[in-house]
Amino acid sequence: MGDDVDVKQALTIAIEYEHKVRDHYAAGATQIADERGRRVFDTLAREEQGHVDYLESRLGEWTKTGKVKVEPLGTMLPTPEWIAAAREKMATAPGQVVVNQAELDLLKTALALEHQTSGFYRSLVETLPAGDRPLFERFLEIENGHLTIVQAEIDALAGHGHWFDFMEFQLEAG
Repeated sequence: MGDDVDVKQALTIAIEYEHKVRDHYAAGATQIADERGRRVFDTLAREEQGHVDYLESRLGEWTKTGKVKVEPLGTMLPTPEWIAAAREKMATAPGQVVVNQAELDLLKTALALEHQTSGFYRSLVETLPAGDRPLFERFLEIENGHLTIVQAEIDALAGHGHWFDFMEFQLEAG
């Protein structure tokens, strides 16, 4: 990002990134045969829609007041530490290796989109004035979590032939 990018431009571009990744997850949810895989993609699509809504609200506030108040931004996803522990548990589970290449390709595209989105947020955090960074630091944190989830899904599907359904794991843990 150049030094001339302001918060309004950053928000506008962020909304475009979030639309792209949300649309990929939403479309993928309709193309995946496996119920757990559909649930993963649907959850990620809803998460990304929440990001769109949040960013649009911040852009609306900036348009009205010339300022952006950083409101808390939650996530439906587990922490990277929790994901790592669940992956360890899953690694010992028996599984059949029947890889669905179409589903794996959807995940690989998702991983590329998440890398682009995280890279964009990272550049904002590195280049925006310090006072404007907190809004995008939280997005970077969440998008890095998405990278971890998508990579876990790729590893599970390629390694065991079945999805790593983090929502199912969370319910078991609760």
